[in-house]
Amino acid sequence: MKLHLPTFFRACNPAKTLVVGNPEDRQYYIDFSSVRGGRIVEALGRTITRLSPDDPTCQLFTGHIGCGKSTELFRLKAQLEAQQFHVVYFESSKDLDMADVDISDILLSIARSVSESLEAVGIHLKPRSFAKLFNDLKDFLQTPIELSTEAELSVGIAKITAKTKDSPELRDQLRQHLEPRTKSILSAINDEILLRGTEELKNRGKKGLVVIIDNLDRVDPRPVASGRSQPEYLFIDRGSQLRDLKCHLVYTLPLALMFCNEYETLKNRLGAGVAPKVLPMVPIQSRDGCDFPKGMALMRQMVMARAFPHVEPQARLNLILEVFDSPDTLDRMCRVSGGHVRNLLGLLYNCLQQEDPPFTRECLESVIKGYRDDLALAVDEEEWDLLSQVVRQQIVKGEREYQVLLRSGFVYEYRDEMGRWFGINPALAETERFQSLVTLPNGV
Repeated sequence: MKLHLPTFFRACNPAKTLVVGNPEDRQYYIDFSSVRGGRIVEALGRTITRLSPDDPTCQLFTGHIGCGKSTELFRLKAQLEAQQFHVVYFESSKDLDMADVDISDILLSIARSVSESLEAVGIHLKPRSFAKLFNDLKDFLQTPIELSTEAELSVGIAKITAKTKDSPELRDQLRQHLEPRTKSILSAINDEILLRGTEELKNRGKKGLVVIIDNLDRVDPRPVASGRSQPEYLFIDRGSQLRDLKCHLVYTLPLALMFCNEYETLKNRLGAGVAPKVLPMVPIQSRDGCDFPKGMALMRQMVMARAFPHVEPQARLNLILEVFDSPDTLDRMCRVSGGHVRNLLGLLYNCLQQEDPPFTRECLESVIKGYRDDLALAVDEEEWDLLSQVVRQQIVKGEREYQVLLRSGFVYEYRDEMGRWFGINPALAETERFQSLVTLPNGV
């Protein structure tokens, strides 16, 4: 079987999220749950469909950017829809400026996305409170917003967010107007959109309404006026309000919050005592530095599925020489990715930009060298010392170390039967500077 190059190239685009409900995308999906420390999506779905189908739930989900959270959330969406739930999935970053987010922005974004999704299936709501709100806002927004036609609510909110997204001054004015009204806006969203929408959906045979708010993990960690970081303000200080929406909710959170001093407060206010689910990397080594065959096998399958999605998994392995000059070259690529899904695709993508498959070892080493050198440029002396500590202790302590090590992609998080552990990005482990600091077990 010959490789179709343009299709392979499209499938290796690291910016593309697999929409698992789409049959074309589903053929590329590899289930890593057996090596990631638990069936996270199944746990999220079970909480909604089996444990609390009629009472609203609020669940939290986090992990490294690029480790596959959005793909897993699309899988959750497909599973819930198969169970007859109406699911609203949206990327908050499309509505919001992630460097400057407030509680009212998130609430309006949820209101717009839900109303738009309901309108798409013929459920047209006429919330009186929003008609009054739009009337109040039209003067200083200098935009007429009326509820006179079909699809009116989502369009009205979209006009507000579009007008303010690119104007910090206008956004501040809107927030000053909305902040004292947060409680009444929350009530209006609950009573006139979520509860009414859920009732209409159940009349049509659906079991309930689920809202998945993706990309909130990308909220910028900058300080706000109170001195708190923006994620602490939104998810801890205002967490109880985000939780108070009357439907099933799944929020993505910045991983940094797992390392902050107020993690327990976050868990209690937004998670109602339940910890966020964390999506770790795919382990290609165990914590003792030895190869981890099960993780490596799944990473090989991920690469080969992008090349030959219609071929059975075992048979794909017989086609490795169509993509690489040897199985060792494929294994080298998987190892240096550290089990980071998007980084693995990035390595593949860069190889494709340099030559046609089968990729030579020389081509891959050239790509790895560029990746390694770029990564090492960002590491200062103090951070090299921190990296050597992580390798020895396999832990990351506190928010400062998180910001320095995990957010920068210098260190990755893994799970096994003993719990979580942290390991250095394998590309950094190969640098002369790091090798001079520490002798790694079994030559990581």
